[in-house]
Amino acid sequence: MKQGLLFLFLLGFFVSYGQHSDQRMEVIGVVERLFEGMRNADSSVVRNTFHPDIRLQTTYLDNEGNPQMVQGDTERFLGSISESEPGTLNEVLWSYDIQIAQNVASVWTPYSFFVKDKLSHCGVNTFQLFRSMKGWQIVQIMDTRQRDGCQTEKDDLQEELNTLIDNWHLAAAEANEDAFFGAMAADGVYIGTDKTERWLRDELRGWAKAAFERESAWSFTAIDRVISLAPDGRVAWWDETLDTWMGVCRSTGILAHTDQGWKIKHYQLSVTVPNEKIEDFKALVEE
Repeated sequence: MKQGLLFLFLLGFFVSYGQHSDQRMEVIGVVERLFEGMRNADSSVVRNTFHPDIRLQTTYLDNEGNPQMVQGDTERFLGSISESEPGTLNEVLWSYDIQIAQNVASVWTPYSFFVKDKLSHCGVNTFQLFRSMKGWQIVQIMDTRQRDGCQTEKDDLQEELNTLIDNWHLAAAEANEDAFFGAMAADGVYIGTDKTERWLRDELRGWAKAAFERESAWSFTAIDRVISLAPDGRVAWWDETLDTWMGVCRSTGILAHTDQGWKIKHYQLSVTVPNEKIEDFKALVEE
């Protein structure tokens, strides 16, 4: 029953994600065309991403630390783009957080803004888009602006996630309970090799308490691993081959970016059985 529920959960996750992935890519495409138009000093491209009722707003803290908000002038903004030299204005987006419901999309993206390759400022853009008969159009942009603590180079997310997973396995090998369970989301699920093993994080913590009182709870070492990222950079999934006390195992996992950083939402561990030995295996487990 639990394996059936797991299958339905994963099926629902990927079907739901697939239904939204095309729309997400369309929304990202609109935002990227906006900034490509800025880089090319082509205000007509930028204008075409806007809804006729576009509203531009900027918020910042003044010298006394008081919050301020400024209403932008769309025509003045477009004029500044057309008057610039191609390659002068370059806004780099570091990631996307996208929410879509019917004909409305919300996009949150950290950015750094460069003028002639020199950092000007950074902050966060928030876009509101409406899907009209013409497709997705930007109806509002609000951005924050600051000069300190700006990112200037893209993070190596693959390396970051590889390190997270390696450290998670290392925490089990060193019986570091806080590090191991701290890497999992509160609602994270761990599927073990036994057919009965479907644990929520805190259930697993209770079950594995004795193991984590030893010098090593268990030791899994990755032989190889493949990590895939969702287009918005907020969800990742991986599969890996592991060297374990049970022999070579395979596992899959899902990571999600949360307010507390990247957390493991789902992990499933499987013992591998060579195809030519599957009949012997079936006979063994049926004893």
